[in-house]
Amino acid sequence: MSILWFKALHLIFMVAWFAGIFYLPRLFVYHAQTSSTEVSEQLKVMERRLLFFVTPFAILTIIFGVLLLAQYGGGWLANNGWMHAKLTLVFVLIVYHIYCFKLLADFRHDRNQRSHKFYRVFNEFPVLVLFAIILLAVLKPF
Repeated sequence: MSILWFKALHLIFMVAWFAGIFYLPRLFVYHAQTSSTEVSEQLKVMERRLLFFVTPFAILTIIFGVLLLAQYGGGWLANNGWMHAKLTLVFVLIVYHIYCFKLLADFRHDRNQRSHKFYRVFNEFPVLVLFAIILLAVLKPF
């Protein structure tokens, strides 16, 4: 498989992952706001399904990213500081994604202690990280 296929699949799965990771915290906002048991139960189902649906996209994004890095080689990686910054941000996103499982469990067991305002801010975090990653990948500033 050529490097262009790896790049295309990396981008396709990244877009799918981000679609879910943008929407999940929005569901958390609604969940934190509701006082209805019926709505809460429906949101629990939606949150679980969404997180388990997008997790394979995250994994495939990482796999094709690693395959891309392998194709470019260690020398290329050593000489491209922007990629080190990008990989750091990707690691932060992976931690964010994993933390969503903890939040999901908190809602599932009715032990959420955070406000809808927290989740509104939490919802914006991956957007900012995505902006930074795209800028790094396109501009290659260092």
